[in-house]
Amino acid sequence: MAGDAPRPQVSEYGSVDPAPPEVLGEVATWSGTVSDENQPMFQRMRAVFALRNQSSDEACLALCRGFSSGSALLRHEIAYVLGQMQNPAALPTLIQRLEDEHEHVMVRHEAAEAMGAIGDRSVIPVLERFSNDPLPEVAESCVVALDLLAWVQRAEFADAER
Repeated sequence: MAGDAPRPQVSEYGSVDPAPPEVLGEVATWSGTVSDENQPMFQRMRAVFALRNQSSDEACLALCRGFSSGSALLRHEIAYVLGQMQNPAALPTLIQRLEDEHEHVMVRHEAAEAMGAIGDRSVIPVLERFSNDPLPEVAESCVVALDLLAWVQRAEFADAER
């Protein structure tokens, strides 16, 4: 009966993940699964979300290594969860993905948005440079990321004034 099917769970990040994260395991195992091109995509996605939920620097860097995957979909999802994690350790890798003109546009766009979500203003020059990218998906994502950074700064300033 369709009404008895399990419902997707909302993650602690407020999103419904396309695959439920692995609950039991460790960073090294999940990292291996993400990088294993022979694993089904569903299992690889579960490992991505498990690493995100670990929210450690080690898990963040394991996700960054996942950009070596041949799947643009997986690389896009990795960029997305790095934005959710808001860990500045991901910034060098996200900058590389944005700067790589051979990278799939979907991944470049998500890398830019993740950079904005992390909230570290050191990425502003990179985002400004790519806000004129010939691909509108990339350029517009950089503008959104810059706007988010400006909004966060205004909100922090307003909080400091109180």
